[in-house]
Amino acid sequence: MISFSQVNKRYPGGYQALKNVSFDIAEGEMVFLSGHSGAGKSTLLKLIAAIERPNSGSVLVNNQNVGVLKERALPYLRRNLGIIFQDHKLLFDRSVFDNVLLPLQICGFDYRESHKRVRAALDKVGLLKREKSHPIALSGGEQQRLCIARAIVNRPAILLADEPTGNLDAEYAQEIMAIFRSFHQVGVTLLISTHDTNVLQDNGVRVLALRQGELQTITSGGGGGK
Repeated sequence: MISFSQVNKRYPGGYQALKNVSFDIAEGEMVFLSGHSGAGKSTLLKLIAAIERPNSGSVLVNNQNVGVLKERALPYLRRNLGIIFQDHKLLFDRSVFDNVLLPLQICGFDYRESHKRVRAALDKVGLLKREKSHPIALSGGEQQRLCIARAIVNRPAILLADEPTGNLDAEYAQEIMAIFRSFHQVGVTLLISTHDTNVLQDNGVRVLALRQGELQTITSGGGGGK
């Protein structure tokens, strides 16, 4: 499903974000990506979505080398991906409903199907009763759930989440992780970056640990690092 082979990413100015990173994630697997701030977690997720391109090595998604895709092919790649950004990227001048609707409008879904999908996504994350509200009226945890609804409205096979519990209290964080586990149970492939040690205690979930751009350990639950 996702495969990195000797991937290096260097930004202009010489900063090496990732160094010879290799791993595989199977279809339907749920994996955590751990590491300190600046370890390369966000860069790794951006490479999967072809927001960034590697300097060397290969990034495969469904056996497709996304690092060499032409711009016109990117929308087709991203229709199969749900991405939850660390900074939310919500549209505060639009309602909750319209924030979730936007990806479907871009993809050209018809009115009836798109509205059905939006309400199903909002119901999944417990925000259906807030569909007419604007994001500014939501709590931090509700805004994060709105981001999840927008990411899954396309019903993607792969869900990428960048520090989804980073600014939430423990109760909200548990709610968000419960939503992710429910997606995992129906076969969605998940890669979730986090430095939250409580989240990393989710037994049985594999952890990829980054340190200064290098993949240090691959463990099964229990914290993901030596």
